[in-house]
Amino acid sequence: MRVVRAEVLGMCFGVRDALEIIGAVGTPRDVTIHGELVHNEAVLADLDARGFRRTPEDRRNGPPPTPAVLITAHGVSDAERGRLEAAGKHLIDTTCPLVRRVHKAARELRDEGYHVLVIGRRGHVEVRGVVDDLESFDVIETPQEVRCYDHPRLGVICQTTASARVVAAVRSAIVAANPAAEIRFVDTVCQPTKDHQKSLERLLEQVEAVVVIGGKNSNNTRELVALCHERGVPALHVQDAADLDLAWLSRFETVGLTAGTSTLDETIEEIYRALMGIHEEELIRR
Repeated sequence: MRVVRAEVLGMCFGVRDALEIIGAVGTPRDVTIHGELVHNEAVLADLDARGFRRTPEDRRNGPPPTPAVLITAHGVSDAERGRLEAAGKHLIDTTCPLVRRVHKAARELRDEGYHVLVIGRRGHVEVRGVVDDLESFDVIETPQEVRCYDHPRLGVICQTTASARVVAAVRSAIVAANPAAEIRFVDTVCQPTKDHQKSLERLLEQVEAVVVIGGKNSNNTRELVALCHERGVPALHVQDAADLDLAWLSRFETVGLTAGTSTLDETIEEIYRALMGIHEEELIRR
C-alpha cells in the first residue's frame, strides 16, 4: 500500500493562534472555556488534564463560575459577549479572525435591512454565534431547503467551514427561487477551508481511498469526508491511529491522507507512521 499525503492538510492559523493563547494561561483553574476550544478530542483532553473548566456548547446560558471565560475559536454573539461582561467576567478571546469576518458581514447586512441567509449547519456553535445577533434570518444546509423568502432584500453569508460546492448550489437555488429579490452574496468561507478542499480534490485523482483525520464534531473534517464520497472515493474518518481499520485499508494499493483544520501535527505524523508501517509489512510479506 502506497500512502500519498495531501499538499494542504491539518491545522490552520486560527487554531494555532487559539492554542498559543491558551498555552500562555498561568492559572487554568480560574478559567472556563466557553464551549470547545476547537473540535479536536485530543486537545480537549489535554485542556481538561491541565485543569480548565469547560461549558458544554449546548448549555452556555448562564455565566460560568470562574472569574475568567475563554471565548473559543468559533466565537460568540455580541449579545453573549455582553452578558458575560455584565456578569463581571474577564474575557480571553481566541475567536478566529475569519469567524469575526462572518459576524461583521452579518451585522452589516442586518443594518442595511437585509434578511440574512446563512449557508451552514443548523445548530453549529459558529452559526449560533452569528444568528444570535440577528432578528431576521434563516439557516440553510442544503439546496433542497431553499424557498421563496418573503423579503425584498436577501443577504447571503456562509459558515467559515462550509463546502464550496454546497455554497454554490445553495446560492444558485436562492437566486432561482427568489427572482424578484435583491440578493447580496458575501463569500465568508475561510481560505484554509478552501485550500484543504482543493488539495483533497487533487489528491482524489491519485488514490483509491482516503484516510481523513479530524474530530468527530469537526465540520470541516466532515466536509472532507463528504467530498470523498461525492467523488466516489471511499473514505475512513479517524481521530487517532487506534481508529485505523487494517482490514479496510488492506483492500487498496494507494491511499491518500488528509486532515481537518483542527488536527494536531503530531496526530497526523502518528497516523502517517502507522500507515507506512502497514506499507513496510506488506513489502516484507512480498
